Amino acid sequence: MPAHDTTLPGAPCWVDLMTSDAAKAREFYAELFGWTSEEPNEAFGGYFNFSKDGKVVAGGMPKQQPELPDVWSVYLLTPDAEKTAAAVPAHGGTMMISPMPVADLGVMAVLTDPGGAVVGMWQQGLHRGFGVLAEPGAPGWFELLTRDYAAAVTFYQEVFGWKTNVVSDTDEFRYTVLVDDAGEQHAGIMDASGFLPEGVPAHWGVYFAVEDTDAALALTVKLGGAVVQPAMDTPYGRLAIATDPTGATFKLVG
Repeated sequence: MPAHDTTLPGAPCWVDLMTSDAAKAREFYAELFGWTSEEPNEAFGGYFNFSKDGKVVAGGMPKQQPELPDVWSVYLLTPDAEKTAAAVPAHGGTMMISPMPVADLGVMAVLTDPGGAVVGMWQQGLHRGFGVLAEPGAPGWFELLTRDYAAAVTFYQEVFGWKTNVVSDTDEFRYTVLVDDAGEQHAGIMDASGFLPEGVPAHWGVYFAVEDTDAALALTVKLGGAVVQPAMDTPYGRLAIATDPTGATFKLVG
């Protein structure tokens, strides 16, 4: 796997799992993706990193509030967390956790965008983010599903400095992507107003790349997870949605 170091401001640079059963999560993702994991670090609330072939791909920790669901969270890179946080309310977002140093690893914060989707930000210190991307067993794509599409696109442009490209702008499929100067795509925003079920909030999601989506989905079920959306062919690969044994939703792309 080639090494990766996220440097594009606004691009997803990390994901982590808040789980009600860290031991079960470590076992599940080890079997599903071939990940190894560190022993939980009690100095950081039991936080640990997942790695694939020696390169970090995600984090995890026991959730602190039992009433909240288990969830995968996405973090966007910022060169200046304080400056980015100051721009959030001016563009319709709300800060949930103000920028806070995490030892010498970096600075993190959490916010909601104008549509209510929760997303984190990360200012790099010693922790640079993903060690590998878009390879089997690593994160492959990141996507916001929102009912407030236009407001969301503007928010990420203004607050995180996104340079964007419109992939489609029809009632059936409205989608904008974050691109770098070379035109490479890094994340997407989808207008989900026509299909998000009532009661399901806008949210960011992560797709994990796999060699065989159907095989990965079958293994997910064998390991105690569940299928949310069966595998289907798309122009972007064979996609599926699943949950791990404690209910955290993730997506597969192969």
